[in-house]
Amino acid sequence: MTRVGIVGNGPEGLLPNLLNYQEEMDFWIGADRGALYLAEQGITMDIALGDFDSVSESEYGIIEKHTKHFDKHPAMKDQTDLEIAIDMGVKKEASQFFFFGVTGGRLDHALMNIQLLYPLLQQKKRAVIIDKGNQIELFEPGTYQVASEGYSYLSFLAFTPEVTGLTLTGFLYPLKHETIHWGSSLCISNELSQKKGTFSFHKGILILVKSFDTV
Repeated sequence: MTRVGIVGNGPEGLLPNLLNYQEEMDFWIGADRGALYLAEQGITMDIALGDFDSVSESEYGIIEKHTKHFDKHPAMKDQTDLEIAIDMGVKKEASQFFFFGVTGGRLDHALMNIQLLYPLLQQKKRAVIIDKGNQIELFEPGTYQVASEGYSYLSFLAFTPEVTGLTLTGFLYPLKHETIHWGSSLCISNELSQKKGTFSFHKGILILVKSFDTV
């Protein structure tokens, strides 16, 4: 399995410590100011891409010292820097994508970035968004085992209009063959009742959000 870590230019205050993930990644891509975030944490990235209009000349110099390759793009383009980074990851045959610096700030960007998980799911690739207090992932129908990984809460939301046959075992609030819809809060803020739990469902696309309070 090839793992790529992609860092966007979301608010720096929402970034986790990227050094905690350094050994897990096979290569890193810094998208625009995300390349600066990687450089400032001392991580050498394989590719720095974007128009870099959000960094100063001195910051650009810092990025240069911490990247193996630059891929500069014009500001006016049909794809976001994050989409270009995803395409690069696909070309490198990555099977798992981990996104940092893609939440917070502008809400339109955050919602779009969550939607970008879907085409990767269709390609049978794992795609996870991680920020300082949350982890977001999409799932197709099936049965999955889940651990808390240090998060306090596990929430399940419908990505499609409805998700049917949702069953939760090993949770504080178990479920059996329930249907959840857009706007349903039935599966918000659940917790594991043991070290690992299991969730399964029959139809739809499910969002799993692991989170903890950061304040």
